[in-house]
Amino acid sequence: MRVVLQRVSEAAVEVEHIVVGRIDRGLLILVSVEDADGPEDIEWLTQKIVNLRIFEDAEGVMNRSLLDVRGELLLVSQFTLHASTRKGTRPSWHRASKPEIAIPRYEAFRDALSSALGHPVATGIFGAHMRVQSTNHGPVTLIMDSKARD
Repeated sequence: MRVVLQRVSEAAVEVEHIVVGRIDRGLLILVSVEDADGPEDIEWLTQKIVNLRIFEDAEGVMNRSLLDVRGELLLVSQFTLHASTRKGTRPSWHRASKPEIAIPRYEAFRDALSSALGHPVATGIFGAHMRVQSTNHGPVTLIMDSKARD
């Protein structure tokens, strides 16, 4: 699984001009699934994300986690994160899972994050054309890949 994680002061996702997910202080996570992803990838990313110390403490040092600040989370599917741009100028999407594989893993990831946080996770609609708005805080943006755990 590959994610782009952004610390936000607010974020929302719309489908057909209707807001389907909205958060205040927390994290916006764009996620892409590949066929090789399994429960261990979901568990690793979930634990990393909820425990990453990327929120400021009283001294202004990034020393608090999403759990510590009781932050919210907006999860949005984005298969383009697995784009290959090696050849030519048209990206290839061959590493991104097809919906029949990706949807159950995306839902399992959403459920794992919700369980770890102790409250529901806001989401977009898988496969829909979405409009995502966010106000980055910092900005703090991280790229994580469960197959490249560095």
